[in-house]
Amino acid sequence: MQVITKIGRQKNNAERYNIYLNDEYAFAVDEGTLIKFGLTKGKALERFDIDEITYEDEIAKAFNKALSFLSFQMRSEHEVKKKLLLAGHGEAVVLEAVRKLESLGFLNDATYSKALLETKKKTAKKGPRAIRQDLIKKGIDKGLQDEVLGSFSHEEQIEIAMGLAEKEVRAGSKKTPTQVKQKIQDVLMRKGYSFTVVGEVLEKISLEREDDEWEGMIEQQGEKIWRKFAAKLSGSERNMKVKQALYQKGFPIEVINRFIERKEIEDYDG
Repeated sequence: MQVITKIGRQKNNAERYNIYLNDEYAFAVDEGTLIKFGLTKGKALERFDIDEITYEDEIAKAFNKALSFLSFQMRSEHEVKKKLLLAGHGEAVVLEAVRKLESLGFLNDATYSKALLETKKKTAKKGPRAIRQDLIKKGIDKGLQDEVLGSFSHEEQIEIAMGLAEKEVRAGSKKTPTQVKQKIQDVLMRKGYSFTVVGEVLEKISLEREDDEWEGMIEQQGEKIWRKFAAKLSGSERNMKVKQALYQKGFPIEVINRFIERKEIEDYDG
């Protein structure tokens, strides 16, 4: 049996105390652990008492480290566990610290997941599929993933996706409707929206072009295509290749024919 002969507050951390047994430094404890075990000068400790105290203090250190980690932003249980394990705490200690955090309301995967959903919707404009991937990375249980994503209504998805689509429409004023629609589809799929949502959004988007707009676009895009094929082909073979390339970009066949006629005249005059 050993006796506490001295308790001294640490100079660099006022909330931790050095414990001396039989006039020799033995271990340090958190203030909460000191109070919990009633550690005072003259108290006798058995070996199992010391083991219990040091184990409890290890939990306190992990708990405080987790609190500091959580002070910057919300975290999932998976993130906190990973952080504490990497810091060198044992698995049993980590589990106890996590239980304490949860009981005090500092850690809650349901609250965290809902907050993450709202953040990803509002700031990144992400759809359900992409948000699910974010939840998976954070170690969120599949059942909770389904529950949280179930609150992301179809109507809200359409509203957010429409905002993204309209942005692409504004940026694509010099592109054909086919090109703009392809860009919208690419963006929405990358953001994690379903084919159903993408299809509904594309149906709602109006991409009419006036004749002068078609002429301006084909002059800009067609010139590069014409030079590409004219460098190695001529006559009907060249014209067919140019026509196919422009048609794939969404240009109407009559606009393409007028463009090819103009280019043939220019080449002849040249």
